[in-house]
Amino acid sequence: MGRGAAMYRKGKRRIGILLVDDHPLVRERLAEIINREADLHVCGEAEDRHEALQAVQARQPDLVIVDLTLKTSDGLELIKDIHARWASLRMLVVSMHDESLHAERVLRAGALGYITKQEATRNILLAIRRVLDGDIYLNERIATHIIARLTTRGGITAITPAEVLADRELQIFELTGRGLNTREIASRLHIAAKTVETYRARIRNKLNLPDGSALLRSAISWAWTRRP
Repeated sequence: MGRGAAMYRKGKRRIGILLVDDHPLVRERLAEIINREADLHVCGEAEDRHEALQAVQARQPDLVIVDLTLKTSDGLELIKDIHARWASLRMLVVSMHDESLHAERVLRAGALGYITKQEATRNILLAIRRVLDGDIYLNERIATHIIARLTTRGGITAITPAEVLADRELQIFELTGRGLNTREIASRLHIAAKTVETYRARIRNKLNLPDGSALLRSAISWAWTRRP
């Protein structure tokens, strides 16, 4: 059972896991599965970035399980924050979002694994223990895709927004496609409205879109195809 079991045997304490998700029923289900294990327990819960950072400081978990869509914040930014402050803390993403879009990004941000909520009921314990051991957890299809892309000589010409846009640009593109206006996006991401417009200009340039209307149509189309 690797690092997790070794920690349990050595200190006779259960390994603490912090759940960060804005859906109480999801947290309840994950806690039920985790707390059945003799060496694991949920030591805290949070539903947004602020609560999560406070809980990490107070609870000192061994693992943080994070959703990408939180109540008033963004899970990817939280992962970056945690990794910057507690570099050795293990993180696993459990999310409803498409792995092909987000898995590589969360690994770059500092997490060690990605599992969808649909898959979590069956494989969450496997993912938890692999991440606790310091290994990466991805399903086979996504792992093969990432490895193939990274090892292709000369790289692959980016053909989707996910491959063209930086993390913050993609967040703004997705929120635009969900119907949020500039002020709403600025409030959601805790940035200035002017900054949102600057990012949108970059997005138009990268995606070769002539104006704001074309950006909106493209964003709506993207958001629709990515609905969970």
